[in-house]
Amino acid sequence: MSGFMDGTSREGGEAAAHAGYELLETINAPADLRRLDRKELQQLAVELRAFVLDSVSRTGGHLSSNLGTVELTIALHYVFNTPEDRLVWDVGHQTYAHKILTGRREAMPGLRMLGGISGFPRRAESDFDTFGTAHSSTSISAAFGMAQAAKIKGEDRRAVAIIGDGAMSAGMAFEALNNAGVSNVNLLVILNDNDMSISPAVGALNKYLARLMSGRFYAAAKNAGEKVLAGVPPLWELAKRVEEHAKGLITPSTMFEEFGFNYVGPIDGHDLNALIPTLKNIRELPGPQFLHVVTKKGQGYKLAEADPVLYHGPGQFDPAQGIKKSSGGKPTYTQIFSDWLCDMARADERLVAITPAMREGSGLVRFEKEYPARYFDVGIAEQHAVTFAAGLACEGLKPVVAIYSTFLQRGYDQLIHDVAIQNLPVVFALDRAGLVGGDGATHNGAFDLAFLRCIPNMVVMTPSDENECRQMLYTAFQLDQPSAVRYPRGSGPGVEAQKEMQALPLGKGRKLRDGRRVAILAFGSLVKPALDAAEMLDASVADMRFVKPVDDALIAELAATHELLVTVEEHAVMGGAGSAVAESLAIQGLSTPLLHLGLPDRFVDHGDQYKLLASVGLDRDGIAASIRARLGT
Repeated sequence: MSGFMDGTSREGGEAAAHAGYELLETINAPADLRRLDRKELQQLAVELRAFVLDSVSRTGGHLSSNLGTVELTIALHYVFNTPEDRLVWDVGHQTYAHKILTGRREAMPGLRMLGGISGFPRRAESDFDTFGTAHSSTSISAAFGMAQAAKIKGEDRRAVAIIGDGAMSAGMAFEALNNAGVSNVNLLVILNDNDMSISPAVGALNKYLARLMSGRFYAAAKNAGEKVLAGVPPLWELAKRVEEHAKGLITPSTMFEEFGFNYVGPIDGHDLNALIPTLKNIRELPGPQFLHVVTKKGQGYKLAEADPVLYHGPGQFDPAQGIKKSSGGKPTYTQIFSDWLCDMARADERLVAITPAMREGSGLVRFEKEYPARYFDVGIAEQHAVTFAAGLACEGLKPVVAIYSTFLQRGYDQLIHDVAIQNLPVVFALDRAGLVGGDGATHNGAFDLAFLRCIPNMVVMTPSDENECRQMLYTAFQLDQPSAVRYPRGSGPGVEAQKEMQALPLGKGRKLRDGRRVAILAFGSLVKPALDAAEMLDASVADMRFVKPVDDALIAELAATHELLVTVEEHAVMGGAGSAVAESLAIQGLSTPLLHLGLPDRFVDHGDQYKLLASVGLDRDGIAASIRARLGT
């Protein structure tokens, strides 16, 4: 079955990919777009949507969100004088059309690849990327800052924040609205209301917006109007034309106007004939403005419309056949966590699971189905997620917070103040630790060991394989204190995770290989390449398992029997697991030479995970080469 809309076949899609971009190929900058006749813009939207679909099917990347913002992107660049007028895209995973229209069409084959363009806005990449984003709910704050700067500098330009309804669930967005609404700056906030973030949007705000189309007051008003106007055709047609505006007057406007914004909408975000005149009018209005547009994720591609979550961030696929769901193969660490969570919940009714809007990514789909009363998606609200877990723990429950390494950064104060100081038994399951691949520097989990191990009461574990991951999660759950288990994106080495669960001895590593001269102290995901390198060097290897508490006795034993100790971790060298080993040696008065291998003191870019590890010397050959260089052999 074809996934294309409007009867387009796969063959037609391929033809379009090579020869059907007559208008699009004339657009190398928004100035070219603004020279088009308004009547040509709909054809441009058709070509642009086809180009996005074809590009993402070849490279992988974010799809549903980008298909949903094609018309909005065209309208913004058509109306606003970009880049003089500033566009700030929240998260930024909906900016492929923006990139294509701003001179990067020919760079799309290298999207998210090593040396290619980013999947998110990046200031260093283009003047049209006015603010670097990738994490949620920052756009209003940044655009407000830009608008305020324009006022201070006496510059006549506009700042526009484009934010999704899912991102509006974060407190930071409301902090910015509260601050900006009492200013007199030329700021436009566009709410892209598609009823989705990545996982389905949750919370009171989402329900409030949903009432837009179904509220009793609106329905009653509409029904009454139909009866009155049905016999007067000209008035009835007029009423139909203003229906969308009437909806805005009845339901959502009050909240945003209370913040001090002039509310307009909702309007159809796929209707260029509605978007462009509305944006032109708003651009001339002074002060804070709020435009509510309604879009559909996956617009124009039936398979993505039907399942926008599946098509949120696909790899390569055939657009005609759609995404083939994986069967067989090694389980990912996320799947290991998912299975453990359900097994543990079955064994202990105190377990509750929390996610900040990452049900699919963090592996909670099955848990939600099996234990809906113990599942909590708090929306894109990491600070709240951590303190919510603390409150549950105060009442004797055992919360497990499933969260990406970089997302926990957003709840750091709560981790210290609300969990650790009170020594509450909250388990943090840190997914995407280390290098994540295509999402790049904004999502690389490079800092969690450093920011966790400095906190009193925390226990920090790094599994080296699937079975260790399962057993460490069980170990963390048995503790009566805060703990974290950090694991990488993707699959492990292929070790079977044993169903039986047994707590590991706290703070104890294990020797895996005896060798000569050099001992490699490996943490987590780099145990396997460390073992491979050790075979080349005849070195000893220890799987350290715990970063905090670190195994002082094992470190002392290896220091006494080897000429050189080498720490290896998929984490920033500064402050990481290697630093813990150095501190242990110093405390014990040991002076064995120590070599630290880990992520360098720079932000590692996007690209294939394994190529990135090799590029920073953390594959087998890189580890061996660094050790040989240190030994002078």
